[in-house]
Parts: sequence; C-alpha cells; structure tokens
Amino acid sequence: MTSHESPGAPASPGAPWAPRAPWFTGSPGYDAVVLAGGAARRLGGADKPGVLVGGRPLLDRVLAACAGARTTVVVADPRPTARPVRWAREDPPGAGPLAALDAGLRHLTAAEVVVLSADLPFLEPATVATLLAALRTPGTGAPGLDGVLLTDAEGRDQPLVAAYRTAALRRGLAALTEAAPPGAPAPLAGLPLRKLISTLHLTRVPDAVAAFDCDTWDDIATARARIREHGHVLDEWISAAKDELGLDLDVDTGVLLDLARDAAHGVARPAAPLTTFLVGYAAARAGGGPEAVAEAARKAAALALRWAAENTPDTAPTSGTAPATGTTPATGTPQTPGTAPAPGTTPAPSSEQAPTAESAPSPAEPAPSPAEPAPDPAKPAPDAK
Repeated sequence: MTSHESPGAPASPGAPWAPRAPWFTGSPGYDAVVLAGGAARRLGGADKPGVLVGGRPLLDRVLAACAGARTTVVVADPRPTARPVRWAREDPPGAGPLAALDAGLRHLTAAEVVVLSADLPFLEPATVATLLAALRTPGTGAPGLDGVLLTDAEGRDQPLVAAYRTAALRRGLAALTEAAPPGAPAPLAGLPLRKLISTLHLTRVPDAVAAFDCDTWDDIATARARIREHGHVLDEWISAAKDELGLDLDVDTGVLLDLARDAAHGVARPAAPLTTFLVGYAAARAGGGPEAVAEAARKAAALALRWAAENTPDTAPTSGTAPATGTTPATGTPQTPGTAPAPGTTPAPSSEQAPTAESAPSPAEPAPSPAEPAPDPAKPAPDAK
C-alpha cells in the first residue's frame, strides 16, 4: 500500500488539511474516504472518476461535497484534482471496496468518517451535513449507532454515501480479516461491502437525488441532462466556475442577478456582464468576502436605478435635487441650451415667460428678418407693380 498527495497538499500524515470552505465552521471534525479505483465495467472500462458532468470530473464533484473534511483520502491512482487530497491504494490494486476502505482508514484520525463513491454527480455539502447531523443527534445518533446511510429511489441501501463512526468500521474490518483463511495474503480482497455493513447498527436517510450514481452511460446522460434543466443550470454553472477559478467564496447570486437585470434594462444589455465584473473587482480590492460583494452590488444597483429613472418620462426629480440644466420640471425632458427644438415641435414655454395672445406672432405673419428692418408706418407704402 502506498500513499500519495496532490501538489500543495500537506506532506505529513499527522497534519490533516484544514479546508477554507465556508461551511467548515470548526465544529467537531470529520474525515472522508472516497473510493475511486473501480474497474467501471459497465462503462466499458472508462475512467469513470474523470468523466465530465457539467464540465467537471465526477471525482471533483464529490470532493467539493466533502470539502469540510479535516483529511480526505482518495483510494485510487493519483490524478489532478480541484483541491488537495491524500492518496492511497488498496493492496493489491483492484482488490475491491472493503480492501479500498481499509486502505483509506489507515490515514484517518477523526472519530467520524464520511465514505463516498466517486460517481455521485448530485452530492452536495448539505447532504454530508445531514448524514453527520443524524449520526450526532441524540436519539438517532445514540452511542450504539454505527452509521447513517442514504437510500435510493427504490429504497436500496447506499453504503458508499454514508457517515460512520470510524471505530465501528475498524472493528468490522478487523473481524473480517481475522475470519479469513490463515495465511491469506489479502484477507479482504474480493469481499462484498455488505459483509461489513451487515455487522453494523445503521439508520437510513432517503435521498434519491444525492444517492444517484453513474454506473452506465445512460446514467451519465441523465446526469448531464438534469444539470442543464432551468432550475439547476445556474447553480451548477456557478459551482463549476468557482472550482475552475479556485474560488471558495459563497455569495448571494440573487443579488448579482438582480443587479445584472437592472443594468441591462436601465442602461444597455452589455452593461450587465461588465457591471457584474466591476462589482467583483471592487469587492476583491475591498478585501473580498460575501460582505464586500454585497456592498459593491448595492452601490452598483443603486446607480443603475438612478440611471434608469432619468429615462422615465413624467418622473419628478428626486427630493432635494435640482432638475438638470435646460429641463422643465413638469416633463423632465432635457433641452440643451442654445439648440432648436425638433422640426414640427413647439418648445415647452417657460412658466416665467409665457407668451401672451398679443405678443405671439401669427403663423401667417412671420417675424421680420433681421436683415430687412420693419417698414415705417409714417411713410406711404410703395406702389404695387
């Protein structure tokens, strides 16, 4: 058995990695084991942990769900991953899930361990939290309880989407090892997982979505289609983009979407992506964090609303502000000083200089041209020719 680590992961097995994930709150820690070394026979031997769903490998999607673990061990050959993990391999490679679980547990120190397969496209941090909470809750999490596992849409147990007491797993694996024929080089090799599960005191949590695993190409197609549905695509895209960019910032996406809408409607459509980019940049300069994003978004949204208000006819000016130069408060229509009104229109009269009936020129009698002075009434008119 060998252990490996991704670049940047802690080198010492005694110094578990403390994640930066926002849902890691310092509560009693747990460890995680992800089994990713199966043969994937129903996928024709394809590299199942590396199959993309929503632009992310299945393994990375699972690792995102258990990012709150103090130590995460992936039992498989090492590969690039979105976050640092510790690597282990069962002996011999391909010896089955019990041997793989035993290899992973050798690197863990927490009292509780989340055990996961690497083909769960819809697993979320909230699911992991639910499993751990059920294990720790008085009554359901009584001292005699060894674990909590999910059940799928058909009510079947999913022991590789579960939280266990680490000591209970070690006891069960030790008992199976002792029961093997004397001198067996790999006493756990080839044994089914139910051999261990049947010896444990477990409770169940139904969750057909989180328990959905990808064993066939039809399953992969189903997963890819679901994440593109209207109710999921934005969350899926944001999660994928954060993983790709190395971000662990959780923000209120509704605030940003509202800002983008206001900028698109009140200014211009291209203003939406540019404005949200500027908000992110401003938040980063302010130190980052959800609060910085929210404050930058609030300021930009207020500006977009002020901008939009100026384009709305018959809108009274904001209290305490003067109308723009050349505008009439009653209409709010801007008139640039010194410019003529559009052809066929009459400029709005000023309330201070409204023309009277006597002073208003008749349409039939245009005002005299400055180049030709008005005739003197004292002089007789010239003879018509």
